[in-house]
Amino acid sequence: MDYYSIATILIVLSAIFGYINVRFLKLPITIGLMLITIIFTIAVIALAQFDDTLLVSEKAFINSIDFETVLLDIMLSFLLFAGALHTNFEQLRVQRGPILLFATLGVLVSTFLVGIAMFYIINAIGIEVTFINCLLFGALISPTDPIAVLGILKKAGAPKKLETKIVGESLFNDGVGVVVFLTIFAIAAKPNAPLDFSDIATLFGQEVIGGIGLGLLLGWVTYRLMRSIDNYEIEVILTIASVMGGTMLAHKFHLSAPLAMVTAGLMVGNDTIRNSAMSETTEAYVDKFWEMIDVLLNTVLFVMIGMEMLVLTLEGKYIYAGLIAIPVILLCRYISLWPPITLFAKKLDFVPRTNLIMTWGGLRGGISIALALSLSKEMHRELFLVITYIVVVASILGQGLTVEPFIKKLTKTAT
Repeated sequence: MDYYSIATILIVLSAIFGYINVRFLKLPITIGLMLITIIFTIAVIALAQFDDTLLVSEKAFINSIDFETVLLDIMLSFLLFAGALHTNFEQLRVQRGPILLFATLGVLVSTFLVGIAMFYIINAIGIEVTFINCLLFGALISPTDPIAVLGILKKAGAPKKLETKIVGESLFNDGVGVVVFLTIFAIAAKPNAPLDFSDIATLFGQEVIGGIGLGLLLGWVTYRLMRSIDNYEIEVILTIASVMGGTMLAHKFHLSAPLAMVTAGLMVGNDTIRNSAMSETTEAYVDKFWEMIDVLLNTVLFVMIGMEMLVLTLEGKYIYAGLIAIPVILLCRYISLWPPITLFAKKLDFVPRTNLIMTWGGLRGGISIALALSLSKEMHRELFLVITYIVVVASILGQGLTVEPFIKKLTKTAT
């Protein structure tokens, strides 16, 4: 199937499911679309007991989409730039210490805790897996997904300084998480090769530092160009060029495109730069354009996630491992957040029960599924894909539906 037909079908389905959600369910867009798509997919499977024509067509459609490439190489850059563009830069600057530790130390600690726990759990239920492959799973499931988090937190009513921590962590830790995943992937792909820690450090540094450096350059160039003119059409196009050109450069030079886009978005969205480079008209158009891009890509993404259910190998032991993984991953996240929160609690006056709220508010999403899809057969791709899908669905539907009352209850109890 050609790209135009795939895009058309996804957008038509997104529009229909989005209408149903707004008209009847009135759920946050990410939750509503995933729920409706899963119900639709289950209905197709049930209908296949009498006539499998629609099921065969839907499976063929899903198999024609390279989810990993579409999300990681195309959609993610636009979504992260849009999210960073509307993030409070001043609050982010104040909270930079804990956010930096959440996105680095937190991801690494969670990766190892999840990897160790799942190694013993999966082997205990009768599936033989190696530790390095469990560590790969820990790396792909530990980062929280900014796409899911941003959409739901807007309606959750979290205190601003707490919202900044969760959003800031999510924007940066997926870039770091992807780099950690790629590093472990390189080791797992050559299990008999000797470990060269200098190569690993070089890869990590190149991706992270290079990505942030590229983002700073893109943000500065975009700012200078926008400041020199006053034409909202061209200025909007300049932001698009920054994202698309920057992503291409990041891929060419093996830098982290997610970190580059977050950094560029934060620079362009900074109030100081806005006031000096954009007129009120330009600012309004830039914001509205990227809000629309954010909504459009979010709807398409969560419809795709819901439909991925059709290509899973739903064996009993795989499902059992996925269900056990849900509380294990939440516990590992809680533990991984404890050191940064303890370190900065007095200095920054954290909201009471920040650890609990950030644990429950740290949702997993499409990035984890995309990374799981990139695993090879030797890395137990089908097993970890099922576990990842179960964790993501439980995260979006379970945590996503309850995070608002959860935050309100905890913050009210604390006061």
